Amino acid sequence: MAGIAGKVRDAFRGQQRLDADSLLRRVDAVSRFLRAVDGHLPDEPLSAAHTVVERASDRLALSRDHTVVALAGATGSGKSSLFNALAGFALSPTGVRRPTTGAAHACVWGPLAGATKLLDWVGVLPRHRFVRESALDGNDEVGLHGLVLLDLPDFDSVQETHRLEVDRLLGLVDLVIWVVDPQKYADRVVHHSYLREFHRHRDVTVVVLNQADRLPPAEVPTVLGDLRRLLDADQLTGVPVLATSALDPTAMAGLRSTLEHAVAQRQAALRRLSGDVDAVAERLAGLMGPAVGDDLDPVAVRQLTEALAEAAVVPAVVGATEAAY
Repeated sequence: MAGIAGKVRDAFRGQQRLDADSLLRRVDAVSRFLRAVDGHLPDEPLSAAHTVVERASDRLALSRDHTVVALAGATGSGKSSLFNALAGFALSPTGVRRPTTGAAHACVWGPLAGATKLLDWVGVLPRHRFVRESALDGNDEVGLHGLVLLDLPDFDSVQETHRLEVDRLLGLVDLVIWVVDPQKYADRVVHHSYLREFHRHRDVTVVVLNQADRLPPAEVPTVLGDLRRLLDADQLTGVPVLATSALDPTAMAGLRSTLEHAVAQRQAALRRLSGDVDAVAERLAGLMGPAVGDDLDPVAVRQLTEALAEAAVVPAVVGATEAAY
């Protein structure tokens, strides 16, 4: 178990800790930019930035002692089975009928205080919330205290409402564990519509090859290697890739260690939001003009400034103000 934990820590990128105050200053800078361009630029290119400012402000005002982790995957990938295996109880419905998971289910490890408002904000219905705390566990679950684990609907569901709910929740959670299976790990939808879009959030992305027990043991490294190649093409170089099976407790060790590490660090929320700010800053940069070069003629710059001031009737305003004074 110690060896697995070490590999998990090594697999995560960006081990430097993020500071919440620094992140708040970055969010405030985006907010000030939006106020400055209000009325001067069209609303559509700025909508994503407005959303990030609002989400970041809301998330940072809620519990930072909890880490919200989502299990996301396609139909039949075994998300709900992993969810139940981690919880130790059958909390989320599983079955052969598709789609099985129609609404997000949540399990909270440790005291519920602080997590309730977080779940209200995420939008998980009260009847789909569970608490993982039992005197019979002793200290077995202490390493996961602070974890809020979500089992999301299938992102490829035939029900459009399920897909919309997945997209909404993926914009709110702190860390995403993408669950793929040996049959559909190379599916175009998961890579082009989802994984590739998370390349700015490599620090809060994990991919698991579930149902690995269905493969001959000798083939597991080969499939993991091919999955790694696909993720590199998705610009997700360095994200942890694990083999899991809900039927084998030993095959769950790597995933559990990943979750314990994320909970102990309490950095996932900050890293997720930092990635969001990076993404909108890149988009906003395209709305600005080119940087002023050092080779510009200062005389021409002064003449242009005077001409613009004249066009804006600045001299007349100055003169009127002076006369009035």
